[in-house]
Parts: sequence; C-alpha cells; structure tokens
Amino acid sequence: MRNVLKFKKILVVDDEPGIVENLEEILDMCFVDSAFDFRKGQKCLKTKQYDAAVLDIMGVRGYKLLEIATEKGIPAVILTAHAFSPDNLVKSIKGGAHAYVPKWKVADIDIYVDEAIKASEENEPRRLTWFERLKPYFDEKFGPDWKKSHEAFWREFDDELRISKKELEEAM
Repeated sequence: MRNVLKFKKILVVDDEPGIVENLEEILDMCFVDSAFDFRKGQKCLKTKQYDAAVLDIMGVRGYKLLEIATEKGIPAVILTAHAFSPDNLVKSIKGGAHAYVPKWKVADIDIYVDEAIKASEENEPRRLTWFERLKPYFDEKFGPDWKKSHEAFWREFDDELRISKKELEEAM
C-alpha cells in the first residue's frame, strides 16, 4: 500500500496540531499540504488539485470543506473525535465522504486514504470496505440500536454492501 500512496498529493485539515503532525508522519510517502483552519483549507481546495483530503469536522467547518472537495472530485476521508456520532456518520456519507474514521483510529488512516484514492481512480462512487472494517466499532460505541434513527438510510446503505450473485460469479 505504501507504494500506491507514494507521491500522492493529500490535503490534511484539522485544528489540532498534534493530529496534523501524526497524519504527516503516517502519510510521509505522500506530498501533504496542511491547514489548521477553514480559511486555509478552503483556499487549498479551491486553488490546488489533490488525490485525497483528510478532513476534521469540528473547528474547521469540515462539512463545508467536504462539499468543496466533493464538487472538485477529491475523495475525502472524515477523521473526527468530537463529532463522532451516528448523525454525523450519516451526514458525512450523504455529503460524499469516502470514509468516516474516529481519531483514535488515526494510525490506520493510510488504509482509508488508499481505499478512497483507489475508488476515485477506478471511478467507483465509494468502496465500503472501510464501513465493514469499522462497523463492529460503531456497534460497540453507539450501542445496539444506533441505526434506528436513520433506518431508511441504513436499509439503502446495507443494500450497497450486499454483493450480487453476478458480482460474486465474476469475482470467482
């Protein structure tokens, strides 16, 4: 995977300097631009092209940045701590995020960025392996009935996770 990410241009926007520093270290095989506030993140998104963006929600108006990234076709990974909730998960997915990752999983961010870039390069709307990987964690943190408040959304979303018989046959 490190070779796939090598030389990719990534934008990181987070108001926590320690998180930005961690992301720069984890993504050291990439060219990383960093922003600590909305204004700089917005300027970067509007004036440069990136292979992916890693966006915080709180403190940097992350949903507005997600909107800009999505409009420009830049796959975005949401990385959050304070906005870690079922409502924000749904809002992120609906907004076009390729993944919604809790900050305490930051050490694996290269996996999620890699998947987002591959999905974008292969013209797929989104790969859902990130959700399959994190669903047990969501179940544990949000409780057993966490999908009930957005039942229709999750029913449709779960349909995307199911592989069709044709897809299964093609994979074999």
